[in-house]
Amino acid sequence: MRSLAPFLLVLLSLACSQQNTPKAVQTYTFRVVNTFPHDPQAFTQGLIFHDGFLYEGTGLEGRSELRKVELQTGKVVQRKALGQQYFGEGITLLGGHIYQLTWKNKVGFVYDPETFALQRTWNYTTEGWGLTHDGKQLILSDGTAKLYFLDPQTLKVERTLLVTLNGQPLPMLNELEYVKGKIYANVWQTPQIVIIDPQSGRVEGVVDLTNLVLLNLGADVLNGIAYDPASDRLFVTGKLWPRLFEIQLVPSPAGAGTSSTH
Repeated sequence: MRSLAPFLLVLLSLACSQQNTPKAVQTYTFRVVNTFPHDPQAFTQGLIFHDGFLYEGTGLEGRSELRKVELQTGKVVQRKALGQQYFGEGITLLGGHIYQLTWKNKVGFVYDPETFALQRTWNYTTEGWGLTHDGKQLILSDGTAKLYFLDPQTLKVERTLLVTLNGQPLPMLNELEYVKGKIYANVWQTPQIVIIDPQSGRVEGVVDLTNLVLLNLGADVLNGIAYDPASDRLFVTGKLWPRLFEIQLVPSPAGAGTSSTH
């Protein structure tokens, strides 16, 4: 699988190193609002919220699926398996279509959101990691410090964006979600989410979810961000986690701190 890199300490140190400058990186703690069941067999790669349900893309060869899930119960009410050869990755829903990536296969799928019927496939040249949209373009991550903006019709890359934290490229960008005009990204193999300006690529915030990861000791890494714009709810989970959490971000006055739950 993907090689492990020591980005946790780098993220923390970089986020704190310039906190007194005009363009300081805001750090956040969190508060747990609600806890929901989550299938501990789901290797979560992509997560979205739509019309009262979660839609989840899962990974691993032979286990990759697209799922529709009840929020309150965690019950899978609809599913579509990918082929045995595919390692599923990020998903998003735009313009009445669900888009799903694969990791190294470099093949994407487009589905009908009601039936999960496959509508088309497309090919891309990078690896596929995370996927979201800004209402107009798809936004794809490939594990580097770059984000790719695609036309949802032609599925061609229209622009790229270099993501930087305190002026340095920030690689290992994974699952993505578009929240209130910003791009939220899991940083793979860390307990952190970064908040990215979609025009400049600058990381404006770092969310430390260390304590949330500790609540799921024994499970895999943090991965999965979904946003409900109608109710302003933010959900997070991880690969093989038994729980999904609704959280609120709490700005840290000192630029760093420990997270709180209740």
